[in-house]
Amino acid sequence: MSARFTLNGLAGIRIALWLAVGAVVLVPIAAVVSIGLGGNHIQELLDAGIVDAAVNSLVSAGASAFFAVVAAVAMVLVLDRTDLPGRTALRLILLSPLLIPPFVGAIAWTGLLGPSGVINKFWTSRVGAPLWDIYGGDGVIFLLTIHSYPLAYLIMAAAARRIPGDLEEAARMAGASPRRALTDVTLPLLRTAGVASFTLVAVSNLADFGIPALVGLPDRYVTLSTMVYRFIQSGTVAKPLEVVSTIGIVLLLLAVAAVAVDRLLSRRASHIDGPTTATQRITLGRSHIPAAAAAWLLALAVTALPILALATQALLPAPGVPFTWDNLTLDSIIGAVTAPGTLVGIQNSVFLALGAAVICGLVGLALAVLTTRTKSCDNVGLDLVAMLPQAIPGLVIAVGWLIVGRYTGLFDTRWVILCAYVMAFLAIVVQAVRAPLRATPIAFEEVARSSGASPIRALYDVSWKLAVPAAVTGGVLVALTAVRELTMSVLLVAPGTQTLGVSIFNLQQAGDYNAAAALSLLVALVGIAGLGLVAGVTDRKKVP
Repeated sequence: MSARFTLNGLAGIRIALWLAVGAVVLVPIAAVVSIGLGGNHIQELLDAGIVDAAVNSLVSAGASAFFAVVAAVAMVLVLDRTDLPGRTALRLILLSPLLIPPFVGAIAWTGLLGPSGVINKFWTSRVGAPLWDIYGGDGVIFLLTIHSYPLAYLIMAAAARRIPGDLEEAARMAGASPRRALTDVTLPLLRTAGVASFTLVAVSNLADFGIPALVGLPDRYVTLSTMVYRFIQSGTVAKPLEVVSTIGIVLLLLAVAAVAVDRLLSRRASHIDGPTTATQRITLGRSHIPAAAAAWLLALAVTALPILALATQALLPAPGVPFTWDNLTLDSIIGAVTAPGTLVGIQNSVFLALGAAVICGLVGLALAVLTTRTKSCDNVGLDLVAMLPQAIPGLVIAVGWLIVGRYTGLFDTRWVILCAYVMAFLAIVVQAVRAPLRATPIAFEEVARSSGASPIRALYDVSWKLAVPAAVTGGVLVALTAVRELTMSVLLVAPGTQTLGVSIFNLQQAGDYNAAAALSLLVALVGIAGLGLVAGVTDRKKVP
């Protein structure tokens, strides 16, 4: 019997989904391309320094992606392939930057390594000069790496689990040491995952706005993302949408080139098909205590120090005030949380996060069910359009909706931000739903069909209902991602539509560092609590 069903009775749903993803995904991209190509602003951009900005963007994105992959490989080898004590808790701690917004991390690290940061103050009092000024291109690369390596690790760890342990065992039986087996067998098989991680991280970092704006701009380190923001906010450009659309085309081309390189290299990479077997962990022996101490020290330095820096700033009444018991106060936290702008930002963030989660959950569930469980020649096209925004920088998405908003009445409203969120995060739900659907036997739907159910009823009663929990999980991920988003929001924001991220960014830009640190601390703690909640749920779902 056929493993998939025909389109009987599903044509209307398919057309509706095409209209939905076309309006949300293809229209903004087409708007960027058409307006960007319609105006001749090359000389204006050259005079503004777009070449230097593009070079800075490529260097920071490429270097941070490279270092993130290196860190991810090290984590896989140490945490997943050795008997390091406390590796489960250590893994959770090292993954915490994944749930802390990058701009919040930037605020935290400037409190440590800025000119008046805690570490630099301490170092200057002892040595006479600061240890390292984080402002500038090297600081941008460092912070992008810190907030990118968890994602790279998740990809690399999943790939490492698919490598059969028999391969390393065979190498050891042939006389190879455990280290030689890792370098000659395991690492070469991780190249495909390494390329995928590098591409995903590089494309994401290419258009990151918060870190370059907070750490790069004070040292005049301009990237394409901060250049777009400058053109939109300056008011000195005659046709800002045409100018930033031209930059958007550059970012789009860079993203497409990165994906093309990823596909090309992936085809040449080695793949292992077949069942996987457990890999024997490498015994550290006498070095397990020093190794654990070094790993914990590094993990706490990367994760705990920034949180402590935020707490230090949040509990002081003003910048530069000595950190003593007498100076500690909750005024900055209370004032930041109760400020009218913050309350509006929280309300908008909650509304947009929940709205994006619901819309992406329903549309993504329908898309995944239709493209996975039915047979049609346009399934590939529908799936590609839904997944396309993953390879598109958030700045291009924001510019596209800036243009569309001008012609649809959505401009300067929360709805244009919601549309941008749906476009950017729809693929999260599609990916979350697709995996369990592919693992579900088609026989369940065949039984429903043989009982007289129509194709739509069979899909609804079997595939749709079975995939609802995965769609809910994807929707939660969308909400957690949307509530911490800044790159798109900062370009689409208008009076009364600011999000929590934009509120924090505006406080930092206005020089109210203590209030910005207070809000950032709360966002960071919520992110860490979310990580602990997810980890607890995951542990309860594990099969012994």
